Amino acid sequence: MMLIEQTLNQLRALRLLGMAQSIEDQRLSTELQSLSFDERIGMAVDIEVQQRETRKLNRLIKQAKFKHDAAPEDINYRSKRGLDRQVIANLLSSDYLQNKQNIIFTGPTGVGKTWLACALGQQAVRRSYPVLYTRLSRLIEDIDIARGDGSLPQLRRNISKKSLLILDDWALSPLTKSARHELLEIIDDRLGNSSLMITSQLPIEKWHEYLGEATIADAILDRIVHQSHIIKLEGESMRKKMSPLKNKEADNE
Repeated sequence: MMLIEQTLNQLRALRLLGMAQSIEDQRLSTELQSLSFDERIGMAVDIEVQQRETRKLNRLIKQAKFKHDAAPEDINYRSKRGLDRQVIANLLSSDYLQNKQNIIFTGPTGVGKTWLACALGQQAVRRSYPVLYTRLSRLIEDIDIARGDGSLPQLRRNISKKSLLILDDWALSPLTKSARHELLEIIDDRLGNSSLMITSQLPIEKWHEYLGEATIADAILDRIVHQSHIIKLEGESMRKKMSPLKNKEADNE
């Protein structure tokens, strides 16, 4: 008895919590004790792996800071908004992440751009890709704060480590000169290294005007658009058409 308790304590000290729990359960179950040694050790290892994968998934979801708890299987294809099931299926395969490509959702408010971005982000997390969701205006605020307290290099490094950066509400607020330059730095860091996802009410053809400074605008758009899957959504607001109680994607913007 003392030996098994020592073994369990050692497993916990090594943070093999799943194995420790499995062995403890086997001690208390006559049915499990009837299994062979190979079966019992295999069960303990399987539980340890499952628990580690669950902890990793929960950690990545927490770090991503998604606006919506959006599951890919809840995507609504019934509403007429120009959403192609095959296109979304291809994106859910996460090949765009392996190929370091971008995704752009455009369309009027309420058609589900943010919700869809979060759903694709959730899928990326399920495949163990680190993701960060943020509104563009919030990112600019964080950059200004980091510049003031000297933590800007660390912020840039943290963002660059994410396989997918979701920038929501692109072109909703004006950019200062310093914000344009900082945005270019962040986007340039991602070029060929990781992916970007953008949601915007403003059509892409008006982004150059929004960005303002021609040289910077050219550089930003060149790094984004040519490597992007572009999805143009249309139709009425889903919040207007449906109650959130009737559809998980109703309050989705």
